[in-house]
Amino acid sequence: MPNLSPTAPTARGIFDRLDVEWEVLCADTSVQAAVTDWLMADRLADDVAAVTDSWVRGLGPAQLLAALQPPNGAVTDALIDAVLRALLRRAASRDRSATLAARIIVQAMIPAAVRMTRGQVRPFGGRTFDDIGHMTIAALYVVARSGRIHTRPGRPAANLALDTLRHVCRELAADREEHGEDLAAAQDLADRTPGPAEIAEARSIGSAAAAAGLQPTGALSEGEASRARLELLELVLDAMASGTLSPADGRAIAWHYTTDPVPDTVAATRTATTATAWQRRRSRAVARLTASLQLSPAA
Repeated sequence: MPNLSPTAPTARGIFDRLDVEWEVLCADTSVQAAVTDWLMADRLADDVAAVTDSWVRGLGPAQLLAALQPPNGAVTDALIDAVLRALLRRAASRDRSATLAARIIVQAMIPAAVRMTRGQVRPFGGRTFDDIGHMTIAALYVVARSGRIHTRPGRPAANLALDTLRHVCRELAADREEHGEDLAAAQDLADRTPGPAEIAEARSIGSAAAAAGLQPTGALSEGEASRARLELLELVLDAMASGTLSPADGRAIAWHYTTDPVPDTVAATRTATTATAWQRRRSRAVARLTASLQLSPAA
């Protein structure tokens, strides 16, 4: 089997090298046979074959990737979730299939990894794009093998990306000058045109955020429905669910770290407090959230 280490040295960029390695994997008949057996054992072969217009016995890593990265919404959200969860279960195992399953997950998540890498490259020196790219891919591989599998519809891929971002932010923490910079940096992640799965995910997070009072306008506007904003809202919602943040703490963060922040004086009036007290609440909330990310069990 080809070398599947996500961090092997190379003269080319990390993402270019992964694409070249992927072509080798797809041409390997033993890899194709293993993937076919997985899909049949998980009762996903017929569905993947149907959406990729393939013969069941000819399914391989290329078809699996096509099912996870569908063009024009050709694959249902439920099938994407089912395929990714099946891969995550295999990646968390201790047999030889774990490395290959994790490698396929990494390939499927490369678009998200590129966006995370771009969002963490500082424009005034420090780590290079390829340095952070290596760090991001290594973190993604670790998260894929961790056994942390989210069961909510539409959440496996999103939470895989979020957990990876937490790893990367923690490793870059020494370069951060303020507690809130990890959250502010997430706002700079580049976006792309969303597919059906991401649109459904955005609606789900937007509804949950509105219900929790994290959206000062009551709904997630089109201008705010960026990947970065959704990731921030998801982090805050998770922290509120775990008890790390109170509802007021969550609002103090979500109302401030956005493209159109609520002025502290306005927020204070809405919450019957003072601007100074609201600022202190936000500072403490950011510190608690940052600490929870650094100490996350998924890390």
